[in-house]
Amino acid sequence: MIDLRLLRQFVAVAEEQHFHRAAARLHMSQPPLTAAIRRLEEQVGTLLVIRGHRTVGLTAAGQVLLVEARRTLQQAAHALDATREAAAGRSGRVRVAYVGSALYGRLPQLIRAFRRSHPQVLLELREATSRQQQDMLAKGEVDVGVLIPPIPSAPDLELQAFDTDALVIALPRVHPLAARPSVRMQDLAGEEFIAWPAAEGEGFHSHVMRQCVAAGFMPKVVQEAHGMHAVLSLVAVETGIAIVPASMAGFRDTEVCYRPVQSDDAHFSLSFCVRTDVDNPAVHAFMGSAGCT
Repeated sequence: MIDLRLLRQFVAVAEEQHFHRAAARLHMSQPPLTAAIRRLEEQVGTLLVIRGHRTVGLTAAGQVLLVEARRTLQQAAHALDATREAAAGRSGRVRVAYVGSALYGRLPQLIRAFRRSHPQVLLELREATSRQQQDMLAKGEVDVGVLIPPIPSAPDLELQAFDTDALVIALPRVHPLAARPSVRMQDLAGEEFIAWPAAEGEGFHSHVMRQCVAAGFMPKVVQEAHGMHAVLSLVAVETGIAIVPASMAGFRDTEVCYRPVQSDDAHFSLSFCVRTDVDNPAVHAFMGSAGCT
């Protein structure tokens, strides 16, 4: 293997065509430079430099080595730059999974800002339920989850607060309650509900159930749907009513009417979920962009 320093010295001699000028360019004295070129020729096994009285030239082999040496030095510099960029979190890949409602809150703003500030980082986005995100994180399929806590105890996962949302009642536009300016939770007793499955998001499901129990009834669930867009689409076709995140209140609003849940407990949180052993500078940069550490 040839030392990169020898290649740099050879390129300087070849470009300056003069040992003294090359030595000055390299901030060294001429005798060590002359000795270095001889050592390089010994390693290669052929003459590279034609010595003259004042100037030098290159043999045919030297001309080939000059082209390859420049290419090698350029690639070495690129490798170092790429390594430093990765170590600083300015390049690499971040795989983010998110619950559907997160795209109606802070997440889009964070994604746009991070893509502008870290254009060399590949940001992969994937919608998934809170339960699916935990499985994907455990398997190493994603780096960051944006989900609704709590999650089952998992020592290798940690949560960091990210965003907040609230609950609203979603009604078909033709529903009698849609004509009212406000709707109480008690008014929903006996209504047919489209529900979010507990197995796919225990935090959101239990939050909705608490509102119903506090109002004195258990919801009559006629259908479950995996995904808030699916829940609201079923509301739009008059399958039933639902309680959904307020951030989604604009979805299909020509067919769905939204009314706030009137409760002191109507708000809930969204959190980042990451592995405790994460060692990806780009992930730390993404989290830092959101104000997390």
